[in-house]
Amino acid sequence: MAHTTTIPTTKVVRDRLKGYGQKGETYTDILTRLMDSVDKDEFMDRMYRRLEEKNQFVSLDEI
Repeated sequence: MAHTTTIPTTKVVRDRLKGYGQKGETYTDILTRLMDSVDKDEFMDRMYRRLEEKNQFVSLDEI
């Protein structure tokens, strides 16, 4: 079992975080989902930039 911890934050941030949740989700579930989403988006952005730098990126609009 993972150890739990307390992260100090304001009520405004806590309430905002709740707004990202779905019924039955814990704060850990919400934060994990959000971090996974950001990680994927950042990865894709880096890959697109690398392709553009190598002139290998072709937009679907150009096909």
